[in-house]
Amino acid sequence: MNSVHVEFAASLRRHVECDPQNVTAGTLLQVLEAAFVAAPELAHYVMDDQRNIRKHVAVFIDREMVMDRQNLARTVPPGSRVLVIQALTGG
Repeated sequence: MNSVHVEFAASLRRHVECDPQNVTAGTLLQVLEAAFVAAPELAHYVMDDQRNIRKHVAVFIDREMVMDRQNLARTVPPGSRVLVIQALTGG
């Protein structure tokens, strides 16, 4: 198995519907870009113009939050699960 499971949380899917999917393993940027093929409009919600993860979005790889929003060269190994959620703050 050379794939990664990618899922976008309901808070993002309410803007653009995108079913969970399996994409080819690679860097985090490659995995996210492959997931956006199914719903290109989601890229605008998740990534900024420099292809960094937006501040209001959190990405988890196997339950570990990705802290570096700019260096997306981190390898996502086959069999991993990537969850993309909208990071909400309260007041």
